[in-house]
Amino acid sequence: MANNFGKLRDLVHSLEADFEKFYDKSNSAAGTRVRKGMQELKNMAQEIRAEVQNTKNSATDKAAAPAAKAAPAKKAAAAPAAKKAAPAKKK
Repeated sequence: MANNFGKLRDLVHSLEADFEKFYDKSNSAAGTRVRKGMQELKNMAQEIRAEVQNTKNSATDKAAAPAAKAAPAKKAAAAPAAKKAAPAKKK
């Protein structure tokens, strides 16, 4: 993941000169390069988001697997208690 951050940082830094040329000197060719770089940035961000989500989900799945085995026993014990806790209807 640190490698992805380095690539992201390098891309942003590589666009700095074109941003200055476009906004300060009104260089339209630099604007085209900025737009292209921003599209690359968007795609890279999406890839990183997916990677983070997959890593997060795989860590959650590993942690949830042992708990899932214990969960059905708890649910069976909780069901009768839930029926007793319901308030009685008034006549």
